[in-house]
Amino acid sequence: MNPIFAMQQAVDIVLSSPHPDNKIAATLFKNQESISKTNEWPPIILEKLGMNKRIGDSSGTIHAEINCIMDAKFKVEGANLAITDPCCPNCAKCIAEAGIKSVYIDHKGFQKDFAVRRGGEFQDMSLRILAHAGINIYEVARKEKKITTLYEAPIDYIPPEDNPIEIRPCNQSVSLQTLMKALGLVKVKHERWGCALATDKNGKVFTLVASAHPAIGYTERNIEDSDGKYDFFLEPVNRLIIGSAREGLTLSNTLLWCSVLPSPREMINLISGNFEKIYIGNTEKAKKDASIEAKETLESRGILLFERLSID
Repeated sequence: MNPIFAMQQAVDIVLSSPHPDNKIAATLFKNQESISKTNEWPPIILEKLGMNKRIGDSSGTIHAEINCIMDAKFKVEGANLAITDPCCPNCAKCIAEAGIKSVYIDHKGFQKDFAVRRGGEFQDMSLRILAHAGINIYEVARKEKKITTLYEAPIDYIPPEDNPIEIRPCNQSVSLQTLMKALGLVKVKHERWGCALATDKNGKVFTLVASAHPAIGYTERNIEDSDGKYDFFLEPVNRLIIGSAREGLTLSNTLLWCSVLPSPREMINLISGNFEKIYIGNTEKAKKDASIEAKETLESRGILLFERLSID
């Protein structure tokens, strides 16, 4: 698919975003397949919390880029992404984890007030994250049918990745017993790690294991410091969500376990994926206090249940 056409698909739906101030849309495309999504509130969050309620330190919206990746009906690895606006660092980390090949950004997106205010985060973090992952970055002027290169990865570049997500075939059924068995087989356990079950289009079962880790292209040795809202780490639940989409797998929305509470942003992504429950090793522990606040908000309204499941 032509990137300019893909961008037009995103632009065509951007005004349908329910966000009153920052309407963003994206198109994920690969060969002749594509999916276009806006930023939006998962229906249950909109119904029970409304637009203005914060969930921990996060808004209740799923971002357009992640919305596309999670809802894609094709294997995401090697796909391209057209976005109406520059992506935030959280989305950049997920785009890298998804194995996206190229990112195209509408030139008008750089001129919006929101983008100008958040431009430092895009320049200082998002661009670096994408470049470290070997992702090509382009600016698109649709009317002029012009594509300007912002960054192109060397042809032979292979991004470093010292702790990739583990995805293994499993000859068991999709059940809590299978999840427990998978948990018991993990030998090296990070402080923040997770495990999930998924199936492919033929119903074959897979186990997925991931720990918190720097974005693809970074390692524990070359990670950069950040003193702002974002950091360079991708948390385990997001890695499981995005890793399954990368391989064209469908996560079981009842059988996902994490050693500690996910971040508020991960919780919102789970809710967007129709999760109603997540198993947690330690429900009192989290990377940051905002997760505990988010848990209380979501659980009190019956949006997401956190069930303790210790494996020690």
